[in-house]
Amino acid sequence: MASKKNQQQNPIKIEHEEESYHASSYRESPPSINAPLEYSDHKFTTAFDREFHARLGKFWALSPASIAGAYFDLFTHLAISPGKQISLMESASRKRANLLDYSLWAASGVNPDPYINPPPGDRRFEDKGWQTWPYNIYQQSFLLTEAWWNEATGTVRGVSQHHSEVLPFLTRQVLDMWSPLNFPFTNPQVVEATMNLDGMNFAKGAKNFVEDLTRFLKKEPPLGMEKFKVGKNMAVTKGKVIYQNRLIELIQYSPLTKEVYEEPILIIPAWIMKYYILDLSPHNSLVKYLVENGHTVFMISWKNPDSSDRDLGFEDYANLGIMDSIKAISTIIPKRKIHAVGYCLGGTLLSIAAATMSRDGQDSLKTISLFASQVDYEEAGELLLFIDESQITFLEDVMWDKGYLGSSRMAGTFDMLRSYDLIWSRAIERYLLGKRLHFTDLMAWDADATRMPYKMHSEYLRSLFLHNSLTNGRFKIGNKPIALDDIKAPLFAVATQKDHISPWKSVYKIHLFTDSEITFLLTSGGHNAGIVSEPGHPHRTYQMSTHKKTDKHLFPDEWFETTPHHKGSWWPAWEKWLSGHSTHKVPPPPMGQPSKGYRILRDAPGLYVLEK
Repeated sequence: MASKKNQQQNPIKIEHEEESYHASSYRESPPSINAPLEYSDHKFTTAFDREFHARLGKFWALSPASIAGAYFDLFTHLAISPGKQISLMESASRKRANLLDYSLWAASGVNPDPYINPPPGDRRFEDKGWQTWPYNIYQQSFLLTEAWWNEATGTVRGVSQHHSEVLPFLTRQVLDMWSPLNFPFTNPQVVEATMNLDGMNFAKGAKNFVEDLTRFLKKEPPLGMEKFKVGKNMAVTKGKVIYQNRLIELIQYSPLTKEVYEEPILIIPAWIMKYYILDLSPHNSLVKYLVENGHTVFMISWKNPDSSDRDLGFEDYANLGIMDSIKAISTIIPKRKIHAVGYCLGGTLLSIAAATMSRDGQDSLKTISLFASQVDYEEAGELLLFIDESQITFLEDVMWDKGYLGSSRMAGTFDMLRSYDLIWSRAIERYLLGKRLHFTDLMAWDADATRMPYKMHSEYLRSLFLHNSLTNGRFKIGNKPIALDDIKAPLFAVATQKDHISPWKSVYKIHLFTDSEITFLLTSGGHNAGIVSEPGHPHRTYQMSTHKKTDKHLFPDEWFETTPHHKGSWWPAWEKWLSGHSTHKVPPPPMGQPSKGYRILRDAPGLYVLEK
């Protein structure tokens, strides 16, 4: 009932021109047992295929058809390219000769110059032991092999661009398994630790392995997570849940200053994460930082969806999330515009809602801030490697039975993007060196993963990643297309240098699609750590500039070269920008508005964030 009521109040209808299906239309059942069985029956065959793919998905993370298609594309083009075959054979011979030459010099006691160095930013062979014999030979052998396979899988003419990007990635996953780092007698760090500890590192590593395996089989959280509890030492900024529907809880945080800026802040996190990444510990909570600086802050906490939420789509996330929150805030603090903030996919959803409101003459937003958020998905980083028709169809079938994408599957996808950092280096540390990494609040948050509803995830992958609908004019809301250049509110866009989910050059493309003043900030760090960058955080830097409507466009490389660097956290610069776009200060608003239906329901962090 709440869902229908809210959709009537906020009639946003999202449609996608490319899609000739609706997720709900797939809710088919097999033919009646009394009906004659016809193998051409669409319902039967579709249901059979879904079940087969779902079972296959328990063992395969990626679509086998997509993988096979990529390698078939490569091998067929390579088969009719004798020139490329000769080139690859010549390259292999040259690399073998180079490795032999290097090995002979290294074995004779000379420290020769390497024929190949790790790529910039590659931390795998940082240890000085890799410069000594025989480990330098192992390193050169692996790097030369890796370079040849990159050449063989990524440079064959005629292979589609998507496959030319997918194949080196897939091959890298296999090569990483056989890296000399992963074996005890070919990794100098492990050999040194074994000698120094008389082999006790292996005993400790075996203990760590048994502990991790036991926790995995019992579906228990990682060791160390028991030190971090939501509502105890994470997500502890004081506030109240003042509104709830089937998809969100809306938190209003208690003021910490005698006066606050008139315009409140609404933060929209991504639904693929728990909201409290922006309210981690007291020392690195963005929410606490804003409240301490005189801002009234509201935060959306998304429900962790289950099977009953399978038909929640983009429309529901827009209506029940952003539009219901704006209505609540405008009731509690009437006649005041809102500073809207979106993180990751929350920023994409905010951009869609802002364009819709501008198109329909609703002027509710004072400013818009986007953290690591993309609106154009043509260059959306390595996540695009998982996006094609075969992959999405396979994933839809995997989600079909339960009605959602499991949190472990999504975590596994992100781990594959950084397989060394997130898989192999941790395995080496725990099981070969016998160490336990210091467990942090950010690691605890990362382990507290969420699910994704079937319909929303399917729509999101197809309309944004596969078809890039938002920036090519085909994304419709309320049966009418939206245009991002209808957004007139000032924009503040934050990107991070090492972001593998929302590459900074992709985030920068917001300049091409909006007709508003844009302040763009590029900070050091990655997708999460770069955003959680509190004042005092070591080694943080950022670049920032404002592009006015009349300014000529600067392309990313030119912007990077000409924009000055600043040391420290970017939070003060953003807060100064928010304050500069706010009016005078007033006494804090009431907590909720019981007389108008927004009574205090419970203390923050609420209930939805605790759902597993």
